[in-house]
Amino acid sequence: MDSNEQHHPLDKATELFRKFNIYYGRTSKRYANMVRQYGGITASTILKSIIQHPKCIGEPISLTINYAAPVLAGNLSIQSTPIRTNRSTQHWFVEMFQNKEVVITGTAVFSNRRETWSSLEAKFPNVPSEEYIKPIQFGEMPPWLDNYDIRIIKGIPKMFSASSSDNPSDSITVQWMKDNPKRNIDFISLTAMCDAFFPRIYVKRNALVPIGTVSLTIYFHTDSKVLEKHGDKEVLGYARAFQFYNGYFDQTAELWTPEGQLLATTSQIVYYKE
Repeated sequence: MDSNEQHHPLDKATELFRKFNIYYGRTSKRYANMVRQYGGITASTILKSIIQHPKCIGEPISLTINYAAPVLAGNLSIQSTPIRTNRSTQHWFVEMFQNKEVVITGTAVFSNRRETWSSLEAKFPNVPSEEYIKPIQFGEMPPWLDNYDIRIIKGIPKMFSASSSDNPSDSITVQWMKDNPKRNIDFISLTAMCDAFFPRIYVKRNALVPIGTVSLTIYFHTDSKVLEKHGDKEVLGYARAFQFYNGYFDQTAELWTPEGQLLATTSQIVYYKE
């Protein structure tokens, strides 16, 4: 990481120091959400605690974060434990604490990928290039949105765009996005971007409904070599829900390079209140 990235808001927000096998950090006002820290930055901080661990082997292939309680403004601590290291995978269990109480639990799997037969089944969406889409101006929205240049092709809630003509019959959103200011992508920033979508219920109902992510899972379909080649270019995100049912809905998403390489897929289960 170069000196410019070390001073990027994302890196400051996920900064950790280690003492007696515990990582310590603090939430960032820049990544605040409505009543808690932005969930994507929480997931990135959890992942960073593993990547920086002296026993870490390989690169992430999956990450699951369970939001047991809101991550409120203030200090936090993380305990990352390698549960088992096999020939091809390394398994981790993670807990985040605030005021001596668990607020996040998580698991992760790391691996040293080897070159072998590969095939892409998913199809890259047919969309206009980023340069043809205007960035969204969020106004009085939560601070974390200012950290992204988001250009929505389809699926912006009408409450955020008076000119929106989208039909809310589905919950699909397609958007270009990148860090603001620009930053070379890596697993930390990719993790945060996996949560950089409006909640699907906002799109489906065109209303600000109280929500909270309960659990988020990310599958990484790339490695550091691909991410280094990608640099600070935009990423295409495609998000949708399958069902809204009795207080919970799912949100699934794909993240792509402009050249059509799949970087990650993600899913989460989200609580909503009538």
